[in-house]
Amino acid sequence: MDSILVRGNGPLNGQIPIAGAKNACLALMPATLLSEEPLTLTNAPRLSDIRTMTQLLASLGVEVSALHDGKVLAMSSHAGINPVADYDIVRKMRASNLVLGPLLARLGHAVVSLPGGCAIGARPMDIHIDALTALGAEIELREGYLHADAKGGLRGAVHEMRFASVGATENFLMAAVLAKGSSVLKNAAREPEIVDLARCLRKMGAQIAGEGTSTIEIQGVDRLHGATHPVVTDRIELGTYMLAPAICGGEVECLGGRLELVESFAAKLDQAGISVEETERGLKVKRRNGRVNAVDVVTEPFPGFPTDLQAQMMALLCTAEGTSVLEERIFENRFMHAPELMRMGARIEVSGGQATVHGVEKLKGAPVMATDLRASVSLILAGLAAEGETLVRRVYHLDRGYERVEEKLSAVGAKIERVKED
Repeated sequence: MDSILVRGNGPLNGQIPIAGAKNACLALMPATLLSEEPLTLTNAPRLSDIRTMTQLLASLGVEVSALHDGKVLAMSSHAGINPVADYDIVRKMRASNLVLGPLLARLGHAVVSLPGGCAIGARPMDIHIDALTALGAEIELREGYLHADAKGGLRGAVHEMRFASVGATENFLMAAVLAKGSSVLKNAAREPEIVDLARCLRKMGAQIAGEGTSTIEIQGVDRLHGATHPVVTDRIELGTYMLAPAICGGEVECLGGRLELVESFAAKLDQAGISVEETERGLKVKRRNGRVNAVDVVTEPFPGFPTDLQAQMMALLCTAEGTSVLEERIFENRFMHAPELMRMGARIEVSGGQATVHGVEKLKGAPVMATDLRASVSLILAGLAAEGETLVRRVYHLDRGYERVEEKLSAVGAKIERVKED
């Protein structure tokens, strides 16, 4: 099993290219099911989750070709489509549920296993079910599979979600574009990944307005055509690498980064004493002077502070001057990285959905265990700033969301390598 070995060695300097967004790509790929014509995605990230979605789409009858070292995905679902998304593939990844809406829209029926993913708390399917039921689908849960039917075809509807779920917004959007009549989704998620999906669907001939706001309007069309679409920059990878010079010192330019993707996060970095400067090629980040300042963080849906950057931000605040409080409002059970950071000398108290971090002058290297995707990279960041060696085990989580992390960090001066362990 692979592990990551990190040796803390001071400031980082240079440039890090930011990949296309994993979460955007995982929503864009199922959109190919909506048309018999080809859909091509450029700037695709090279991740195990993308390979899993490729396997899932292939099992449904989609032809997928990875070109240009995996950065281009050429997809076609012109042949007969299988409506059954099997447990053996779906269990590996939460985003597998995003085939439900497109299959219903294309075929009028679907059988999709309940999904898997990181163990970061309950992420129930009922919000998805309510959204698709509003469009006229009948959905039953039988033996771990969602059996969905829309015998007379999906019909446009007005639906308000009780929570601004990203996945449910994406499923509703992909189903509604081929529904009869107009639809309105209220309390819709506003994340950049939603905007990217809407832009791609519009290129395919969909009629959508309001993406990026809490109300999205869709006018159903009879069919969609093919398109080519670049995947938006990954704001979570961007935020993660922005934290590297923040925690280690130095100056790093994140190529392809845009401030509009991480405004609330960048505002917290500014409070902590980290400079974020827009350049022609991305975002340049450096620590202003001395230790960073303690800041309080509350995770919220976009445009608030992202839950997917909470673990990484905690790693930074472990070395801040003063006491910080992090409140997790999106997922319960998302402080599993805290005990591992404490093995490195961090002072953290967790109570329910709140973690209090008392900054220390220096962390110390230690063997630690990754518990989920974002926790794994938070431990790597902590190791970059720690004295001695840090060995991060169970990094198969890491490969789901970060491409070539050792290569990117090594290029700016980090001492980091992947090692094999029995």
